[in-house]
Amino acid sequence: MLKIVKASLIVTAATVGFAMPAQADINEALANICTIVQADDKGELRKKMRTVQSDYKLKLRDYYDGITCNGQSLIRTALLSNAVETGTLMVKKMPSKALGNPEQDGKTLSAWIAEQGLDSSPIAAELQERL
Repeated sequence: MLKIVKASLIVTAATVGFAMPAQADINEALANICTIVQADDKGELRKKMRTVQSDYKLKLRDYYDGITCNGQSLIRTALLSNAVETGTLMVKKMPSKALGNPEQDGKTLSAWIAEQGLDSSPIAAELQERL
């Protein structure tokens, strides 16, 4: 009986030990994504997204809501930085339903774009095509 309890404690400790670093690793893997978007480095963003997908089985839609750059979402950051290449890539990779959903401040991307006067941006045009 004591061997079973010891074995289960060891298995539980090992499971917790492996689960905790995975969370830290995903945060580390996504740490510089804001810089990549602001620099409009489409190749590096594509590489980052591929790495996260292969290592953690996560697509952009899975981690998009959890990332903010100076309080803005990734697509909003691209719009504010005039990062057309990375912004259009993210709009194309996100499901159209998710693009129409309100973000953390309760505004949809379309409403926010109109409010900010960014209607002439190529990213806004791509967004409107997807919606």
